[in-house]
Amino acid sequence: MAGLKLRASPHSYLDAFIKDCRLRGMTDESIRRYVSSLRIFLDFLSRENADPFEISHEHLKEFLYELRFERNVKSKTIENYFSAISAFYEFLVFEGFADRNPVLSFRKRYLRQYKEDYDASTRKLISVEEMSRLVNSIMDPRDKAIVVLFAKTGIRRGELIGIDVDDIDWNEYSITLKPRPKRSNRVVFFDDECALVLRRWLRVRETLDPKTKALFVNYQSRNRIDRNTVYSIVTKYAERLGLHNPSSPRLEDHFSPHCIRHWFTTWLIENGMPRDYVKELRGDRRREAVDIYYHISREELRRAYLAYVPKLGIE
Repeated sequence: MAGLKLRASPHSYLDAFIKDCRLRGMTDESIRRYVSSLRIFLDFLSRENADPFEISHEHLKEFLYELRFERNVKSKTIENYFSAISAFYEFLVFEGFADRNPVLSFRKRYLRQYKEDYDASTRKLISVEEMSRLVNSIMDPRDKAIVVLFAKTGIRRGELIGIDVDDIDWNEYSITLKPRPKRSNRVVFFDDECALVLRRWLRVRETLDPKTKALFVNYQSRNRIDRNTVYSIVTKYAERLGLHNPSSPRLEDHFSPHCIRHWFTTWLIENGMPRDYVKELRGDRRREAVDIYYHISREELRRAYLAYVPKLGIE
């Protein structure tokens, strides 16, 4: 095609794509997943004798059919596949190796859905009373603070791990999260119940003589806590109350840190908070150009948060 650079095999562009992803601020884990998805897609095209630079919606539909009906891949994982493929073609277009991204219109028709709607149909949702039982069953001050902070802020696991003690504003009852590609609004609020358990944990934390500024530390190493430990903490206490079944193949039988983010979102909406406020508190990426100009004041958001966040009767 006129104006395009000389093209090699798409596999040969993966190293350049990885570098491009790093320049765009993606995490190593996200890049690893992208590349894994891309290799599977390119292998599929090879089996179909399809030119990766000339793929049509028919090729994409065949790949979607294979994932959904032959391999029984879950909807969220399918969306991740096509996010990776779309990002790769955007890179090829930007670098002048392709003239279009064939995935954009395909995703809009077959895959794209509101995140809240997706979560509602697949993630386990517990009641406010069950969340209250969960947090009040936890005696360990660190573990209790972790679960309560998830419930009161809806933050992601990586965001919680990255919090330092100095990130907490005790005057405003807010936390400034570290910059992350998936988050727009970095400020999250907490209430009196969350403040109570955080202060209890901080008193214990001081006795450990930690080697890091991290809010949550490992008891043995006294370094910043890791993702697997946070996951184990949440699932351990949830399993004790029958809220998590690790042996079940069904997603809705599992209760993970992300389920608490789903809980936070759902109960704010159930309590009547406007969706625009919920999105701001969740830190969702702004999807539309007009979202950049839509602004909710910090004080307005804080007052709304305190009005709508569920109370858990923390002991």
